[in-house]
Parts: sequence; C-alpha cells; structure tokens
Amino acid sequence: MNFKMIHENYNVFNLQKSLDFYEKALGLREIRRKEAEDGSFIIVYVANSESQFELELTWMRDMEKPYNLGDCEFHLAFQTDDYEAAHRLHEEMGCICYENPQMGIYFIQDPDGYWLEIVPQA
Repeated sequence: MNFKMIHENYNVFNLQKSLDFYEKALGLREIRRKEAEDGSFIIVYVANSESQFELELTWMRDMEKPYNLGDCEFHLAFQTDDYEAAHRLHEEMGCICYENPQMGIYFIQDPDGYWLEIVPQA
C-alpha cells in the first residue's frame, strides 16, 4: 500500500487577501475551487508548476474573526532556486517573521499567521 501527499489545508479569514499573498510571495495560483451551494464555504486550491502538491485555502462564511493558530508550531516548507531573490522579495513584502542564518533558512508569515519556511536548493 502506498500513499502520496496531495495537499495541505489552511483555513483563511480573507480569501482574496490570502490568494494575493500566495501568488506574490510564492507564485501559487488558483487551479480550481469549490463553492457551497448555500455560500457557507469556498475552497480554493493553489499550486505552481514546480510540484503536484497543492495548498487548499478554505474560507468559511460564518467565521467572524481570524483563526487562533496557537503557538504556530507547524509550517509548510518551500525550496527556491534563487534564495537571495526570494529573500529580497519577502523583505520588500514585510512578511519575514523569523530568520536562522546559521541554518540558511527563514520563515515568512501569511495574512492569517501561518508560517512558511523558505530553504535554498540543496
């Protein structure tokens, strides 16, 4: 029996703000969406041509405040072929939330507080 990872879900408070962030920061674009007939939720899958893995962004109509992410002790990692250019972009966007120069990595934070690790190619 084999298992293939296909997506991870993040619940988001402002769907458009999140879509804009993920496109600008990581080049992830909408590839499909599902909308509830009653308007109670919208699920948007974003991805890029670098991988088949998808990020699922879920917006819930009845959520009245941003999600509580606790201590945020989890993250999704992205490898980049141009670490310096990525760092400059994320610095300009003001979304770098933690850097570890000793390990050669840094983290950015999306509009909902999710941490995303940026690593250079090995």
